[in-house]
Amino acid sequence: MSVRRHATVFAIAGLLCGATAPAALAAPSPSASPSGPALPAGLYGTGDPTYDGVWRQSLAFLAQKTERVTPAAKAVDWLVGQQCGTGAFPAYRDASRPCDAKTVTDTNATAAAVQALVELGGHRAVVDKGVGWLKTVQNDDGGWGYDPGSPSDANSTAVVVGALARAGVPVAEVTTGGKTPYTALQSFALPCGGEDGGAFAYQPDKDGALTANADATAAAVIGSMGKGMAAGPSRTVKTTTCTDGSGLSPEQSAQNGAHYLATALAGSGHLDLPPMPGAEDSAPRPDFGNTADAVVALASSGHTAEATKAVAHLEKNALDWAREGGPAATAQLVLAAHATGTDPRDFGGTDLVKQLNATGPAPAADAATASPSADPQAGAGDDDGAGPGVWWIIGVGLAVGAGIGFLISGRKSRQL
Repeated sequence: MSVRRHATVFAIAGLLCGATAPAALAAPSPSASPSGPALPAGLYGTGDPTYDGVWRQSLAFLAQKTERVTPAAKAVDWLVGQQCGTGAFPAYRDASRPCDAKTVTDTNATAAAVQALVELGGHRAVVDKGVGWLKTVQNDDGGWGYDPGSPSDANSTAVVVGALARAGVPVAEVTTGGKTPYTALQSFALPCGGEDGGAFAYQPDKDGALTANADATAAAVIGSMGKGMAAGPSRTVKTTTCTDGSGLSPEQSAQNGAHYLATALAGSGHLDLPPMPGAEDSAPRPDFGNTADAVVALASSGHTAEATKAVAHLEKNALDWAREGGPAATAQLVLAAHATGTDPRDFGGTDLVKQLNATGPAPAADAATASPSADPQAGAGDDDGAGPGVWWIIGVGLAVGAGIGFLISGRKSRQL
């Protein structure tokens, strides 16, 4: 099976296998299970956070920020408190105990937390420590693996690129041995030609061959543009094409990946899950998480029209998935809506923002009149005009004027 990048897969594994997962609409209960450990009061979701606590919290914050929702202070404090002295974040840890040699930290949790804390503002020291640690674990090929020192993969490299870019670090200047993060991402790109032309692989196999992976492609498209997970729509409309040849720019590689995604979505409007091993029913099933990621990748690379059909499919079919999948799954739909200018507060008749807010502590503020088309990431490594600071100022101005005041599902590289 292809490797999934979002921790959402853990939250809904039972659902994908045919079981019914409990709905995650209320604020976290005192424990993950009747006999399980108590969950922190600031944590989003009610499921076991072992593999995705920091990831789902970060994704929830990123989605909320696109709608100018201010999370509760205790929720933000919980995320900040997950950071170790090195600057790294684990997928989840008991913060009452100090980090030690046994604390397992990873690039994905760290990069996701950095992106979220940049968007929240006011945590520059935490962000800088996280970025500093990410730089120390960069591989010789310019990329990152999930675990420090593990072989680079497209997904991990892309989420780290997003963290660097959102933190204001020139991505192309973060090098090792002359290799940049973009060098690593492009090493996973398949050449044009054939049904998989332009796609990205997660990693090369043991023989060095590359196999197209839609999940990795969506991540790599966003990363190759120097954007983060909460990327909004591009204001430059582009035609889907696949440019062959050597010496391609990161932008050209991103456009090639977008071409692959647009082609994959053209028929049904959604991506499919691989067949479950040993399953008797081999009929394809929609992959809502990867479809939502593909929507963000397409819209943020200038192909909102191609993403529209997929968004319509998500509105009609993915609401139960998001409700049962919890905060990370709901956040993915909010980000897909944001990227296409769709209203997440009326997404197929569901208020996704309210649904997301209810999975954690009550927000400190919720600007219910937020515009879904406002892009807090415009100008981050692209040609779309004003930088992120301009849009943040606009957002704060609107929020203050209304009297309100105030980035993916751990991406443990695992198989279902």
